[in-house]
Order: sequence, then C-alpha cells, then structure tokens
Amino acid sequence: MAKTATAAKKKTTYTNKKWSAGVTKHSNALDLERDVFKSGSAEKVAKSLKRSADKSNRRKAKPFQSAMSMLNFYINRAGKGLSSKRKEILENAKKKLRKLYKKEK
Repeated sequence: MAKTATAAKKKTTYTNKKWSAGVTKHSNALDLERDVFKSGSAEKVAKSLKRSADKSNRRKAKPFQSAMSMLNFYINRAGKGLSSKRKEILENAKKKLRKLYKKEK
C-alpha cells in the first residue's frame, strides 16, 4: 500500500491539470504546426497532420497511424469542451486524413 501512495506522489513532466496540453505540445510522435487543431477547415487540419507525420523522424508508428492517433487524442481529451461545430470539423478531418493516406473505409 505504501508503494501505491509513493507512486501517486511522484511528479510527472506535465502538471496534473494540463498534462494533455503538454503531451500535444511535446509529443515524441509528431512536431505539430502551431494551432493546428484550431483551424476552421477539416482539410487544413488533415493536411497539417499529414505534413507533420510525414516529416517526423521521432514517430514510432507509420505516418498515418501517428497522425490519426494525435487527432483522436485531441478529440478525446477535449471531450465535452468541444462545441458541436468544432467536433464536426475534427471528425471530418479524420475522413480527409484517411483520403490523403488512401485508407478510406
């Protein structure tokens, strides 16, 4: 039991409240373009993620998987804070990303 309490007290690189922002900013998977997820266009989001994934030397997975993982991570962490319009743009970005990588369902 003491081991669990000690593990819970350990500090991480990111603050507890904003750890997902730290992951997005300092991810080993991709070097994202600034404000990529704030774009009003699904196509711009998808193209930006593709550029980042294709040029990254630090990613562990294939470019498509890295790009889609980062997009899903952002959508999941934003959760209820996303407006329906914003969520629609990001969900459409997934479709565009699949098209760009020729991975259509």
